[in-house]
Amino acid sequence: MSTTLTADEALDEFRAAGALLEGHFILSSGLHSPVFLQKMFVFQDPARTERLCRALAEKAREQFGPIDVVASPAVGGIVPGYETARWLGAKAIFVERENGAFALRRGFTIPAGARVLMVEDIITTGLSSRECLEALARHPGRIVGAACLIDRSGGKADIGVPRVALATLDIPAYPADALPPDLAALPATKPGSRSLAG
Repeated sequence: MSTTLTADEALDEFRAAGALLEGHFILSSGLHSPVFLQKMFVFQDPARTERLCRALAEKAREQFGPIDVVASPAVGGIVPGYETARWLGAKAIFVERENGAFALRRGFTIPAGARVLMVEDIITTGLSSRECLEALARHPGRIVGAACLIDRSGGKADIGVPRVALATLDIPAYPADALPPDLAALPATKPGSRSLAG
């Protein structure tokens, strides 16, 4: 039975979880946006997370074929990476920051010849995806592509490998010195996690 979700159905999961927020947000990238996708509101519900990641696994399998290892960037990618790996029958590992750069730690390895899929939660500028992929490229195995729940770059973020997303949105994001007046008039909040990494 197909578990494919349309882009609208995927976004409805975020809406139903109260995870599609509007206001003035400073994203992990440092850009400012009137929309923030608080994926942790989605991930606190295992059934909702399963529906999204099962659909993402199906889309990734159709695009990239069999997957041996799913690798994700910490922190935001760990939950969707694990759950997507479960539906792909793959191992789930993650990279985390070590001296400011992503690296495999905790004894994680990628066997030679393994087909690797990088799984992200949300792609905005693609920075954490690129950093994750750079770390993975230092290990054996073949990176076949990437998958994310939401691509909020409108498909424009270049991460260097083919990718699939459950939903692709073109949500505006602005540098701090180029805010539209209506956004600048609102107080800014910074809900992301990149600043937590050391």
